[in-house]
Amino acid sequence: MLGPLRLERAYYYCAACEGGFFPRDRALGLEHASLSPGVTRMIGLVGAMVSFQEGHQLLAQLAGVSVNPKRVERSAEALGAAVAEDEKQHAEALDSNPPPPTLYLSLDGTGIPMRPAELSGRAGKQPDGSAKTREVKLCVIWSAEGRDEQGRPKRDEGSVSYTAALESAASPDTAAQRSAFGERVLREIQRRQFFDAPRTAVVADLAPWIWNTAQELSPRSIAVADRFHVKERLSGIGKAVYGAGSEQAKQWAARRYQELDAGRFAELLRAVRRHTERCEEARKGAAYLETHRAKMRYPQFEQKGLCTSSGVIEAGCKNVIGTRLKRGGMHWTEAGANAIIALRCSILSGRFEDFCERRFQPPTPP
Repeated sequence: MLGPLRLERAYYYCAACEGGFFPRDRALGLEHASLSPGVTRMIGLVGAMVSFQEGHQLLAQLAGVSVNPKRVERSAEALGAAVAEDEKQHAEALDSNPPPPTLYLSLDGTGIPMRPAELSGRAGKQPDGSAKTREVKLCVIWSAEGRDEQGRPKRDEGSVSYTAALESAASPDTAAQRSAFGERVLREIQRRQFFDAPRTAVVADLAPWIWNTAQELSPRSIAVADRFHVKERLSGIGKAVYGAGSEQAKQWAARRYQELDAGRFAELLRAVRRHTERCEEARKGAAYLETHRAKMRYPQFEQKGLCTSSGVIEAGCKNVIGTRLKRGGMHWTEAGANAIIALRCSILSGRFEDFCERRFQPPTPP
């Protein structure tokens, strides 16, 4: 970062073992690499935040270091793979302080574009039944002890941590084991001392895989259905019954929102059931509401000061995954995507410096 340096260093050779080394290279962390730890760290940062081409340009403009885009890609992905492996080895508590009064857990998924070879044989939503994307599964833990102007819970600054990967949430068929993603969520729960908090809650949309995972890992947490997704479902029923864009559909949905917010669940359910005989969407919606009604007790949740929105993970899907991996023209391999996702989660969760200390610790002199 200070410009070009010319460094002369001694080389030591052992005739007996026919091996040699540069002591200064060893001290600088260059013994088995051609990039210094500092430059490797910078490549990891730019590779996680911008495209590899943009990373090449930033390194040249800000640090005076010329690293071509392909090498930025290879180095960033290699570092990301090391971060991902390190994450598996370090599930110890991050903070010696006790956790806040309430901790929240949210899970969600978002698709990213993949190279065709990565999608061979996968079913998807294309007209021919093929897939263009794969789903990244994301876990977020945060606290919300603050309040906004309306007195609603507000995410605490610096409380959010992320972990994510292209992983399955399905448990293996042959043994009573957790899924790969379930193991990932459990490590994050341990790092954040989730179970040590006086109160915990899971806030998410109602995708079955989310609640299967939540029930397995945190069955005692308060279960809260994201209010926005429930209202979105009610809006879809109104459109199916009265026609998309019609004033009647909007008015019908608005009344259902009021019933939902006020806790008048019986009225809400009756209003939806009136249309079940002639509308498939209403029939499915009634079953959806009945099945998950315990997760929609919003007046009670509000009295307890709980969040009823999964906006933190919705933002995480956009900021952690979408901002970097869903840009125009990008198509990923599984290994490359998981490496960059691991880097981004580490950086945005405030864990990257700890990783770098472990990774680039100078060797202890013999």
